[in-house]
Amino acid sequence: MNIDILPDAAAVARKAAEMIAGDARAAVAARGKFLIAVSGGHTPWIMLKELAAMGLPWEAIHIAQVDERVAPAGDNDRNLTHLKESLLDRVPILPEHVHAMPVEVPDLEAGVKQYAATLQAVAGSPPIFDLIHLGMGPDGHTASLVPGEAVLNVMDGDVGMTGFYQKRRRMTLTYPMINRARKILWLITGAEKVPMFRRLKMADSTIPAGRVRQEAAIVLADKAAAG
Repeated sequence: MNIDILPDAAAVARKAAEMIAGDARAAVAARGKFLIAVSGGHTPWIMLKELAAMGLPWEAIHIAQVDERVAPAGDNDRNLTHLKESLLDRVPILPEHVHAMPVEVPDLEAGVKQYAATLQAVAGSPPIFDLIHLGMGPDGHTASLVPGEAVLNVMDGDVGMTGFYQKRRRMTLTYPMINRARKILWLITGAEKVPMFRRLKMADSTIPAGRVRQEAAIVLADKAAAG
């Protein structure tokens, strides 16, 4: 795991956007497309706004979601709502290249299978993304892989569901899907993250974030999170 400590959240967001832009251009040149899955959060929304201004080959870029809350379309709790505001409404990406988690379907388990099939159609079998962006909560969760949830133990599927966590059920990528990524990019900001950041650096498998593969991981953290 490579760790880069930056002055503040704005610097983290800017550096992340620059890294993603470089990876996108390289992937399109090498393989004809760039596949990225993004998480939610305030620093990532800044990152996405920075990315929108970078003049990327959007016709060759696919964007998926790392996780999503079960809430109506346009709800402020939805990561997709902020993804649209921060990035999708600002760039000429093809609508069919935006792969939103189907959390509005009545049968969420069917939605899980639907999204797993989408990932395979976009990224192969098994699906491999060029970059998966992750954050980390003060409780050590990442994506919506939260402490105590059965989804932590899903090893035979790429997508799963949680129970209620902070008043919402969530759809999430699982460890197998995340750990196959060519690169994992962590954005960790805020002083409340200090204890879990220390445990992440130790690959502490007793927290959900500690079970993510570290060989291809880059961490961008601000000084507050680094303690």
